[in-house]
Amino acid sequence: MPRYIDMIARRRFLKSAALMGAGCFLPAIAHAAPAQRADKSLRFYHTHTGEALNRVFWADGAYVPGALADISRLLRDHRTNAVLPIDPQLLSLLERITSLTGSNDTLHVISGYRSPSTNRTLADRSDDVSRRSLHMDGKAIDIRIPGRDLQALRNAALSLRGGGVGFYPLDRFVHVDIGRVRAW
Repeated sequence: MPRYIDMIARRRFLKSAALMGAGCFLPAIAHAAPAQRADKSLRFYHTHTGEALNRVFWADGAYVPGALADISRLLRDHRTNAVLPIDPQLLSLLERITSLTGSNDTLHVISGYRSPSTNRTLADRSDDVSRRSLHMDGKAIDIRIPGRDLQALRNAALSLRGGGVGFYPLDRFVHVDIGRVRAW
């Protein structure tokens, strides 16, 4: 009989220990869930129009349609005022880049969307502009972060392998796109 009582006591002990052990992980699980739902935001300043925007573009596990429209309007072709929806993946990549640079600083935009006519004009003037630029698809942006090292910005973008990264130190900007991974 003592052996039977020992087995019951042992089972109770093991069951209690297992429940207590599982309880230790509950706070970690509870804290981990909100991190997956964190809002994502970006701050922009368009160097050609002087417009600024600070918007949450991702909340509650989804892109925010009104914010995407506002960002697309800010990143319009400033020469023609043509607006094209900016690919949300580009915004997510930019948010990851700003996280890596350790800044929530404002991204200074040199070029967002470009209409085909604007892109053609720029390509005629410079060999640095692709005739089939991803800017025309809302999948590319040229940026800098004032007060931040341009090379560090480029390195952060390269490390994510999220698409193309062009480095233009003389013009003081980095090109980022969500096309195939490449660098120049």
